[in-house]
Amino acid sequence: MALIRIITKFAKEHRVLRTVQRRASNICSTFIPEFENHPEISSYDDLYAFSLKNTDEFWGTLAKSRLSWQKPFETVSDCNLSEGQARWFDGGQLNAAVNCVERHAQENPDRIALIWEKDEPGTQVNITYKELHEQTCKMANTLESHGIKKGDRVVIYMPVSPMAIEAMMACARIGAVHSVVFAGFSAEALASRIVDANAETVITADEGVRGGKLISLKKTVDEAVKNSHCVKRVFVYKRTGNEVSKSSLDICLEEQMSKASPVHKAAILDSEDLLFILYTSGSTGKPKGIAHSIGGYLLYASFTQQTVFNYQPGDIFGCVADIGWITGHSYVVYGPLCNGATTVIFESVPTYPDPGRYWEMVERLKINQFYGSPTALRLLLRYDDSFVTKYDRSSLKTLGCVGEPLNHEAWSWFHTVVGEKRCDVVDTWWQTETGGISITPRPSAPGAHIEGGMPMRPFLGQQPCIVGNDGKIQSGNDVEGALCLATPWPGMARTIYGDSKRFVETYFRLSDGVYFSGDGAHRHSNGYYQITGRMDDVINVSGHRLGTAEIEDAMDEHKDVSETAVVGFPHELKGEGIYAFVSLKESIKETPEEIIDDLKKVVKTKIASYAVPDFILITSALPKTRSGKIMRRILRKIAANKEDELGDISTLADPESVSQLVESHKNMMRTK
Repeated sequence: MALIRIITKFAKEHRVLRTVQRRASNICSTFIPEFENHPEISSYDDLYAFSLKNTDEFWGTLAKSRLSWQKPFETVSDCNLSEGQARWFDGGQLNAAVNCVERHAQENPDRIALIWEKDEPGTQVNITYKELHEQTCKMANTLESHGIKKGDRVVIYMPVSPMAIEAMMACARIGAVHSVVFAGFSAEALASRIVDANAETVITADEGVRGGKLISLKKTVDEAVKNSHCVKRVFVYKRTGNEVSKSSLDICLEEQMSKASPVHKAAILDSEDLLFILYTSGSTGKPKGIAHSIGGYLLYASFTQQTVFNYQPGDIFGCVADIGWITGHSYVVYGPLCNGATTVIFESVPTYPDPGRYWEMVERLKINQFYGSPTALRLLLRYDDSFVTKYDRSSLKTLGCVGEPLNHEAWSWFHTVVGEKRCDVVDTWWQTETGGISITPRPSAPGAHIEGGMPMRPFLGQQPCIVGNDGKIQSGNDVEGALCLATPWPGMARTIYGDSKRFVETYFRLSDGVYFSGDGAHRHSNGYYQITGRMDDVINVSGHRLGTAEIEDAMDEHKDVSETAVVGFPHELKGEGIYAFVSLKESIKETPEEIIDDLKKVVKTKIASYAVPDFILITSALPKTRSGKIMRRILRKIAANKEDELGDISTLADPESVSQLVESHKNMMRTK
């Protein structure tokens, strides 16, 4: 009997072990088949631990199997976070456009690569991989025929369209470094980016179409080029065909491409050659040109797109971000295309022609994964649920959001109403600088819980940490502080273009050996991460990062302005709003009302319409310390209507000025 009990116990344990191994095998075969039979991996937790402990084996295995290399890499990584150094897959040679387009055109030429969801519903255009490859080759030949070569910077200021993606791919194919600028920036903001990149070439369109309105892109480019003496040529794509302003630098893009060959030999590039520069606001007035290299970025973008969203071959992937931002780069263009996916490129807005636009599109295109912004979700949940429920959303498998913390009400609506409580909601955290998703609820162990309103778990190969005010990494859970990343990853930015010193000082000096994100976070008692917001003078407005110094610099140029201080405040719809405190000179030539109108116009002209402050308060003085430093902590509390939480103001040069400022704020709020 004893022997029977032992045999029975062994059989049960063996079945349990086989079950665990089978589950682990399912995890790996679904997401990461490269590690399906690895002897050290029998669960998702094992897989995550392995990705940290055996970094080179983990990323090297993925890079070999998922990317097409002209020459194999010799070393997987050479990184030193203390010095801000990161090199991945050194010695390897590849081409991003070959990986994203050509190899899929050869294997599956008739597979749909792009679904261009044009501004008017029901007018979508499908582009196959064969067509995308031929157009990319024509564009590459066109650029080369005008002298553009490897290493040249090309600024792309275009509407979301196949032509814009062809421009990105053509640059990647010849080894030129593209810098896509969001087609909502002003001429001055565009010019500053052109000049910083020292770009000789701009690719644009006659007009953009968005929400039923025409956007004068060519006019903006012409104004920008007047202050960008480095520009030698402007390629113009006819999006609408309407008459627009002309310049001696203009080249008709379609006309040139019609003469070009659809055959092109792709450049063989080093893994660490630059792929693109993308400008993002910082805590100083000058935007930062975040530079990403080819091999590491391409692997990380494609790997996260597949695993975070549970993307499977044949799925329709719908990320509605603009290609002018990193989300568009990683999850509209490079990630999906590298995986051979069908990716939706969305030209319109979520409320055109009505608030059901997203969900009508989901039904019509049979979208399987939907990736949007918290701002759009907060806007749409204000409308009646019938704008969602009248459309068939059964194709949806995964819902995602990015750009800012997602409040619980919006998360619940997204999960319950849009996803019918059956779709995973992946509330992701990452940045332009990380290249791809860093903290996310998925992938995870089968059946693992998803907590609403937080990104929760570190992605494979990522090791977040919390750094306290003393500059030391906080151990244990239930701690709050600066969110940092302690382990290098392939998708991380390589530098700030033209300013490596600023790169190191900005991201690698808070605590030795870690990357500082600029965001704060709370690690809960269960180990889950929740983002608490920016810790520097950067405002996150509807997912757009804006440096307060950039707005202040624009407003300070007004002839009647003495000084400005810009802070963020909680905004129900946008996440954060912009509040400007303005001190005027003693003798002003306009009324305060006229000055406020002027300031709004200045910000719109110099930066963009979304950078215009929600509130501008004229004040006789700003709260300053005795050393002359503006105490922005006080201004943030006033802007957030938390005047009872001002704290110690004894260090101010004039503590009495605060009560006057609070009263002025209250008076302004009463009139709004």
